[in-house]
Amino acid sequence: MSASGTDITEGTGDAAELRVPERVGVIGGGRMGAGIAHAFLMAGASVTVVERDSEAAEAARQRVLRSVAASVDRGIPAPAGDLVVTVDWPDLGVCGLVVEAVPEDRILKTEALARAEAYLGEHGVLATNTSSIAIGSLAAGLERPGSFLGMHFFNPVPASALVEVVPGDATSPEVTERALGWVVALGKAPVTVRDSPGFASSRLGVLLGLEAIRMVEEGVATPEDIDAAMTLGYGHPMGPLKLGDLVGLDVRLGIAEYLHDRLGPRFEPPVLLREMVANGYLGRKSGRGFYEWPAPPSDPGRR
Repeated sequence: MSASGTDITEGTGDAAELRVPERVGVIGGGRMGAGIAHAFLMAGASVTVVERDSEAAEAARQRVLRSVAASVDRGIPAPAGDLVVTVDWPDLGVCGLVVEAVPEDRILKTEALARAEAYLGEHGVLATNTSSIAIGSLAAGLERPGSFLGMHFFNPVPASALVEVVPGDATSPEVTERALGWVVALGKAPVTVRDSPGFASSRLGVLLGLEAIRMVEEGVATPEDIDAAMTLGYGHPMGPLKLGDLVGLDVRLGIAEYLHDRLGPRFEPPVLLREMVANGYLGRKSGRGFYEWPAPPSDPGRR
């Protein structure tokens, strides 16, 4: 695969004229990071994924290649850009956009963002894939907060049509417009959300998921029936409990704790959720959550 595409400098006009950056960096090659890398590769960018060590880098490489191969098998043209998976952070210096996709932990994200910014070029844009942490909080540790914003992708990234674009108070309007254009160039729909805990999607989705868990806890109905009520009764593509399993119940718990701390008792995690996470029932990635899942493949870098 060879590099192609050019950076856009204008807003979200005619989608046919939009281009993703020539090279995009992704920090973290877990399920979300691999999905983001996949999306930009298929849109014509060359992608550099940075991982913590060689073992995780190889696992990330295989994850992205499997995802790309699945798209090609469905008849989607093979990407023109090249994929580089590395442990060398200076490789991010040539990227027009770097998306941080490490686990949902403020300290981890703050450290990763500051490290990436040190190598990013003067005109490069830095984004976080956080699903709940305030952009202003993450921007506080950066030297150039005007070039930083949230780009919240959804799992699974290749199939999801939505990206939340979340500018911080310091984000420049030009950077926001460029990010909106990149989302359109990916073939996805952007929604712009003011910087606030949980943004729009996580705030609503987590609240629904927590209530569904309380219903299981109280014996109101089985997980299957609760999910069926939302898919058949309200037209949701997936029920809140199965979605929680897919996202990861540990991730759900972390977001709920963050929102509970900032928005109050309506986001208090149910006892059942805490117990399941403590017992290792994390959903699909552990093989068991509210549902039984096929054993996950051996993948030391998976997260």
